[in-house]
Amino acid sequence: MAGTRCLRSPARPAVTVLLLALAVSSCGGGGTNIAPPPETAGQAKNIILFIGDGMGQEEIRAAGMYRTGSAGSLSFEAFPSRGTVSTANAEGGVTDSAAAATAMATGVKVSNGVLSVALPGSGVPLETILERLKTDGKRTGLVTTTFLPHATPAAFAAHDPARDNYPGIVAAYLGRTRPDVLLGGGEHLSEADARQAGYVVATDRVGLAALDPASATRVCGLFGNGHLPFEHDGLGPLPHLSEMTQAALRILENSPAGFFLMVEGGLIDHASHANDIARAIPETIEFSNAVGRAVEWAKDRSDTLILVTADHETGGLQVTANNGAGVLPTVSWGTTGHTGADVPLFGFGPGAGAITGRMENTEIFRIMGEAAGSGPR
Repeated sequence: MAGTRCLRSPARPAVTVLLLALAVSSCGGGGTNIAPPPETAGQAKNIILFIGDGMGQEEIRAAGMYRTGSAGSLSFEAFPSRGTVSTANAEGGVTDSAAAATAMATGVKVSNGVLSVALPGSGVPLETILERLKTDGKRTGLVTTTFLPHATPAAFAAHDPARDNYPGIVAAYLGRTRPDVLLGGGEHLSEADARQAGYVVATDRVGLAALDPASATRVCGLFGNGHLPFEHDGLGPLPHLSEMTQAALRILENSPAGFFLMVEGGLIDHASHANDIARAIPETIEFSNAVGRAVEWAKDRSDTLILVTADHETGGLQVTANNGAGVLPTVSWGTTGHTGADVPLFGFGPGAGAITGRMENTEIFRIMGEAAGSGPR
């Protein structure tokens, strides 16, 4: 596609490392101990990208302290490969979710508010990793706790200079890119339109769990009338992010060529905008639970790359005191907006060895493409 960023040839083999214990828990305190598989050489048949919207290092620390009384206890913190990511937009300023997600999805920096088109520049569409891997024969999915055409998922499956052009984004989802799995809040995307486009629709946790992955190969989950509720406030009949992740894996796992799945914990950002640590922490823990479901699914495989990162940090959070498990840590906030702080990047599986030191967010696109063996177009 004209104007797109090319991928380089497959990366060097990842280094084999010792298994690390991975604690996976629910917000209620239950859970199992799962060890991620070692990094492996070769290509990744499956790629799962987790994005904690607004989740900086301090949000991770705070959640670990609340969960177990010590930092370092979230599922992805046991991953063998880790680095940090610079999140600046095309102008070098503080990014929004649209520009940050576009950088990860396409390997190109853009201006705030832009979804996978070359702005600044010619304005041509930028091929996304979802589109590229779909062309290679992989099935694809987008899962989020925000409403479905929100900025982060939209950057992977739509092209628009305005992130709030929700009718255009929905039209791209249903009419052009057509991800096999779409799970998130129901605002701006109607059940009737999804059915007309050939999707089986689920509207609650029970309906999602009841889907037969053998027959429901194209699924749209529309959960509520906006963003999903905060974990802190209870979800009622609606699914948790970990349940949506598990359902997506059940639907996508039988693809002969593998799959690409993006999972967003979108409400970490919303709670942090409000400087609400009581809601930010459960969102971060549930995001960790979702990663844990993916690790449990992949634990006996050597063909799956899992990456965990954030689009940006929100709130300028600083943890000032650890008050023990089950008690909110003492924190301070620096802003109600986004910050330019670097965010962490964690990974395991084939291709994760390419994570080194401090990287640009555009490198995530390269790591995924090289791991999948998707060469230049």
